[in-house]
Amino acid sequence: EKHFFHKVNEKLSKPNIFILNNRWDASANEPEYMEDVRKQHTDRCVNFLVEELKVMDREQAPNRIFFVSAKEVLNSRMQRAQGMPESGGALAEGFHERLKEFQSFERIFEECISQSAVKTKFEQHTVRAKQITETVKAIMDAINIEAAEKRVASLEDREYQMDRLEFVKNQLSLLIEDIKMKIKAITEEVESKVSSAMGEEICRLNVLIEEFHSDFQPSPHVLKLYKSDLLSHIEEGMGKNLAFRCSNAVNASVQSSQRDMIDFQENIEFQFSMGWTALVNRFLGPTNAKRALMLVDRNFQVTQMTRSLSTTPSSGPSSVAVAHPQDAALSHEELMMSVATNLASLTSRTSMTVVIVGGVVCRTVGWRLIALSASMYGLLYLWEKLTWTTKAKEHALKRQFVDYATEKLQLIVSFTSANCSHQVQQEMATTFARLCQQVDLTQRELEGEISRLTAKVQTLETVQSHSKTLRHKATEFERQLETFTDQYLNPHK
Repeated sequence: EKHFFHKVNEKLSKPNIFILNNRWDASANEPEYMEDVRKQHTDRCVNFLVEELKVMDREQAPNRIFFVSAKEVLNSRMQRAQGMPESGGALAEGFHERLKEFQSFERIFEECISQSAVKTKFEQHTVRAKQITETVKAIMDAINIEAAEKRVASLEDREYQMDRLEFVKNQLSLLIEDIKMKIKAITEEVESKVSSAMGEEICRLNVLIEEFHSDFQPSPHVLKLYKSDLLSHIEEGMGKNLAFRCSNAVNASVQSSQRDMIDFQENIEFQFSMGWTALVNRFLGPTNAKRALMLVDRNFQVTQMTRSLSTTPSSGPSSVAVAHPQDAALSHEELMMSVATNLASLTSRTSMTVVIVGGVVCRTVGWRLIALSASMYGLLYLWEKLTWTTKAKEHALKRQFVDYATEKLQLIVSFTSANCSHQVQQEMATTFARLCQQVDLTQRELEGEISRLTAKVQTLETVQSHSKTLRHKATEFERQLETFTDQYLNPHK
C-alpha cells in the first residue's frame, strides 16, 4: 500500500490520504494497552504522511488518521433504519466515541471530496484569470506610463508653441512701430534725395546745353529743327541720369516737363544793351520791365484811339443804336482809356523833365561832351550790331532756353519729390501689409497647432483616466480571485 501511494505521489499528483484504523472495537477488550497502541499507530501514520510522502505537515496529519469500527457503524445504521436505537449495534465499550470519530471522518472526507472537485474544476480557470488580470494590469500600467509621457511632451510642446505665438505677437507690435518710423524716415529721405537729384540736374542743365552742337540758322524752319534736336539732347542726357536715381513716376514727371519745354519761344532779334528795353530790364527786372513796356505800348495805342474819337463827328441816332450792344466792351475800354490817359500824362511830364534836365546838363558840360557821348553811344550800338552774329544768336537762344527750362523744372521739383516719396511710402506699406499677412498666417498656424495639442492632451488625459479605472478593476478582480482561492481552493492555508 505504501509503494502504491509513493507511485501516485511521484507520477500523478499529491494524494489526499485518509488512514482508517478499523475494528478499533477489539481494543476495548484490552483497555490497559489501548492508548499505547493508539499512540503507536498515530506516530507511524504521521511519519508516513509527513516524512515519506510529504503531502502535509505535522499539524494537519492527525486530522487524517481515524480509529473506527465499521461493523459497529453498519449495525447502528441498520438499527436506525429499522427504527431501533443506534446503540443496539454496539459490539464493545466505547461505541459512542468510535461512532463520533467515524462521523467526523465522513464529514472531513466529504469536505475533501467537494474541495477536490471544486479545485479540479476552478483552479486552472482561477490561475488563468490571475494571469489575465496580471496582463491587463501590465498593459494598463504601460498605457498609463506612455500616455503620461506623451501628455507631458504635448504639454511642453504646447507651452513652446504658446511662447512662440506670444513672441510673434510681441515682435509684430515692435515691428509695426519700427516699420512706421522707418517708412517715415525713408519717405523723407527719398523726398530729399529726389529734390537734391533734380536740383543737381537742373544745375547741370547749362553744361548739358552747352555740350550740344548743331547747325544753327535764324530761319524759322531751321530753328524748329534746332530746338527739336536740343530737346532730344536734353532728354537723353538728363533722362539717363534721372533714370538711375529716380523712379518711373519721377521720370514721367520730368518727361512731362520736357514736353512742356517745346512751348519755348526764343527771341534772337538784336537787342541793344544800352537801349530803352535793355535798360528797363536791367533796372526793373524782366517781369516788371515787361509790365512797364506793355503799359507804355498801351499808352500809345490809347492816345491814338482818343485822338481818332475826338476828331470823328457823331453819326446821330443810328450810330447810337449800333453802339448800344457794345456797352459792356466800351465800359472796359473807357476804364483802360482812363488809365492810359493818366499814364500818358505822367509820360509827358517825364519827357518834359528829361528835356529840362538835358538843357541844364548841356549848359553845364557843353555840347562837345554831349556830342562825344552820343558818338560813343553810336559806336557801341554799331559794335554790338556787328557782333550780333549767328553764333551770338545761338548762344542767346541757349541762354534763353536754359532760363526757360530751369523755370519749368523748378515748378515740378516739389511736386515730383512729394509724388516719389508717396510712391515709396505706398510701396513699402504694401510690402509691410504682405508681411503682416504672412505673420497672421503664421499666427493662425500656431493657434491651430496649439488647439491640436490641447485636444491631444485632453485625449491622453482621458486615456490615462480609463487605464487607471481598468487597472483598478483588474486589481479588484484579482483580490476577488484571491478571496475565492483562499475560501474554496485552499481553505486550510
